[in-house]
Amino acid sequence: MNQPQNQQFTVKKSSKKPLIIITILVVLILVWAGLTKAGYIPNFMNIGILCPESSTYENGRNYFNGDSHDVPAPLKPLIYLYPQKKQDVYVKLNFGGTLTSSYPKYDESIQGWEVTAYPDGKIINHADNQEYSYLFWEGKSDAPIDWDFSKGFVVKGEDTREFLQKTLSEIGLTPKEYNEFIVYWYPLLKDNPYNLIHFAEEQYTKMAPLAITPKPDSMLRVFMVFKPLDKKIEIEPQIFQPFERNGFTVVEWGGNKN
Repeated sequence: MNQPQNQQFTVKKSSKKPLIIITILVVLILVWAGLTKAGYIPNFMNIGILCPESSTYENGRNYFNGDSHDVPAPLKPLIYLYPQKKQDVYVKLNFGGTLTSSYPKYDESIQGWEVTAYPDGKIINHADNQEYSYLFWEGKSDAPIDWDFSKGFVVKGEDTREFLQKTLSEIGLTPKEYNEFIVYWYPLLKDNPYNLIHFAEEQYTKMAPLAITPKPDSMLRVFMVFKPLDKKIEIEPQIFQPFERNGFTVVEWGGNKN
């Protein structure tokens, strides 16, 4: 009588093992799914329900689409106005993205800035009646930008300051303008072994058109994009056309890290 009872007990005990294993697997899957959906770990399996829009980008990589595009980095341009005489100027920015900051504040009610500009570059902003040296804005594009690095310059981080002084002067910036450029961007470049530097032209101006009234007689828009490099590579250098300041002149410089 004891032997059948023992056999029956053995069967019941062994039947619980698959259930325990399944329970453990279910718990592990739920924990993994929760951490993935919360964005703590990448969705390597590309399961759409675990990739809400807010967590599509993780550590600068788009795991939802399975690619490695950088998260759009902020664009940081500023604009100088140099009329031949004191005059009111309206500046409108048609940027394909979202403004994250501006100084003076970009007036959304008029979609721009209304200022009084002076020949020496001084600006009086109509909205707050305060004096400014330039118009500054920062924004993020709606999507990652595939900057054209087919031409440019590869510069040692420690040599970037001298490179920018020389190159920005050749492009057409004055010492005041390129010194302010260098003070802002040099700290982000100097500690990299090398920097691949490209000065975007039409690619940038199409993305962030300016509408200025009255229309400037001459305009220079300098926009540097760069990416840090571990070692030197060969690239065809850019060649710049001479810039002449005639009449009402507008100058802009900015940059973006790729």
